[in-house]
Amino acid sequence: MDEYIPLTGVEGSDVAEAPHILIVEDQANTAEMLTSYFEAQGYKVTSVGWGKDALTFTEKTIPDLIMLDIRLPDIDGYEVCRRLRAHRRTEHVPIIFLTERRERGDKLMGLELGAVDYITKPFDVQELRLRVRNVLRRSSLEQLSHPITGLPAPSLSNERLHDLLTASNWAILSVGLQGLKEFAESYGFVARDDVVRAVALMLNHVVNEGPEPSAFVGHLDDTNLFVVVAADHSEEIRQALKVRLSEAMSFFYPRSDWEAVQTNQDVELPRMDITIGVLQSSSRTFSSVEELKKAAIEAQM
Repeated sequence: MDEYIPLTGVEGSDVAEAPHILIVEDQANTAEMLTSYFEAQGYKVTSVGWGKDALTFTEKTIPDLIMLDIRLPDIDGYEVCRRLRAHRRTEHVPIIFLTERRERGDKLMGLELGAVDYITKPFDVQELRLRVRNVLRRSSLEQLSHPITGLPAPSLSNERLHDLLTASNWAILSVGLQGLKEFAESYGFVARDDVVRAVALMLNHVVNEGPEPSAFVGHLDDTNLFVVVAADHSEEIRQALKVRLSEAMSFFYPRSDWEAVQTNQDVELPRMDITIGVLQSSSRTFSSVEELKKAAIEAQM
């Protein structure tokens, strides 16, 4: 018999934390049964009966998985799913639809909205448990990479930075993206994410073509990337990256806007700067990962 296996832990901790399931179901008997069953399996469970309550809950707490009924008293499950997918906080949370609707069109709509599974009532709770477990395992693996750039997730980046606390002869090249908020206000969040993704790709290419193709590339935070190299390679890689980024800057803007600003001084684009800093182990000692991150970002100034 399959048994519950903790899937993820609190970041920076060795203690595993039970995955948190949000159940959005207006039928009290079904909601109580699912809550009792999954709590007995070791999961943390929150249950709400209205779509708006689900949206309010996710504004403060991001669950690991959402079980979502389609027929709700206020807004239907499809609309709840749309709104969750429209927000960055919840766009990657796995959603399983639980519904009486059996029509093929309903199922296709749910999957098109980004649900990972669509289960019709009545359902076998043992089968549902296995589906939930499999979804959470896949989600746990995906969390090993940043959702936008595909670079290692913060937990892996922190591990690499922690190793540097007791190492020597290293350098951190940090790449900071300033002005992304204003850029997104003009061109949208998709365009902003494309910029971050492109910069990460260029950083990877420069590293792969340089003297340390296996160097670690990761995130200090969402708008600051970094690469760890040997101290004597840092300037060579910095110069190559500076050239690559300078050549690419015009491609981040719509061509018409970029051409307009070249010919008309009255035209202004949302200013976006990409800065590169170098922090070397010889500069000073560091007692924590957070202190090291802060120093790496300050090196861009």
